[in-house]
Amino acid sequence: MRLYLIGAGAIAHTHAEAAAKLREPVELRVADPSDAARTAFLAAHPSARAFRTAEEMLASEPAAPGDIAVVATPPAFHSGPARAAARSGRNVLCEKPLAMSVAEAEEMLRVATEHGMLLGSCSTRFRGLPHTEAVKRVLASGALGDVYSLTFVTKWPRSRAGIEYQPASRWFLDSSQSGGGVVMDWGPYDMSTLFDILRPTAVEVTDAWIAQPKTGADPTDIVFDTESHAGATLRFGTADGIVHVAFERASATHGEEFARAELSGTLGSLRWTPFDSQQPVHLRTDRDGEPHEEVVEPPERDDLTIFDRPLLHFVAAVAGEPSLASLGRDAVTEFRCLRAIYEVAATGRPARVEVGG
Repeated sequence: MRLYLIGAGAIAHTHAEAAAKLREPVELRVADPSDAARTAFLAAHPSARAFRTAEEMLASEPAAPGDIAVVATPPAFHSGPARAAARSGRNVLCEKPLAMSVAEAEEMLRVATEHGMLLGSCSTRFRGLPHTEAVKRVLASGALGDVYSLTFVTKWPRSRAGIEYQPASRWFLDSSQSGGGVVMDWGPYDMSTLFDILRPTAVEVTDAWIAQPKTGADPTDIVFDTESHAGATLRFGTADGIVHVAFERASATHGEEFARAELSGTLGSLRWTPFDSQQPVHLRTDRDGEPHEEVVEPPERDDLTIFDRPLLHFVAAVAGEPSLASLGRDAVTEFRCLRAIYEVAATGRPARVEVGG
């Protein structure tokens, strides 16, 4: 297969490394207007062919079945290259967040569908982790009874993209380039994981807020208008009823570092640490009138990193195999839910997102 990387920065390197783990040989193509970025990419992946522009790369050869283009640029430059790749006859895997706006995301999906191509999102980096699969297995067994609530919180004191993490990429801090702060940076993983676990038929954001805690490391010489702490109250409509979700995510907070997920049902609860697959999953139930806790054994681990998963999930989907990829309408719906958090935070009015429509 052939992999067309649009953008040659840090995240493009991870996709190239993931391609080396596929079951078939992969021919790499990469496009980036930066001479330095292309040179660095070719130094790491000397067999790749490099181009200055995505247009030149996509036009360099006819599309072939199974071709995949990965959009690995800042979010402000996702929509145009994604649409161009789909029009060229390539399936498109787009970095997160999917787009800058719902209108852009919908147009990307329209063009991909019109040309018979798949559109996928890299929001799936944490799908397939052993502890998440253990949660899904217990949930499917019915051991929790009627599930009614989920707390899903991850708060880090200082882990802002563009400041503490990947400080050279200051575009993370400018909403006109990134689309937003922690909701657009980490929120795609959160929402994709929630969809994977709960399989909603509709999502309502009933309340939301965003904030930017001030620190001594805040830059003052550039645009810095993105949030680093956010929360929302959501209602996930599922085939079995309503699950009330309390969501919170912070890349900078003056509160303590805290990460916890707890799914509660009428017969039991599950507790785990979101995104840390080294931590156990705890199942709590009632035994003879007393609380009983046990550790759920996860599935066997694989050798994939979180950076490998989006491409491997997407390649499986392109091949028509079972996959944990977030595709097409599902990818756009997850993105719509994230944009709804901003909408509700700004207006104070609830927003509803239908799934599959």
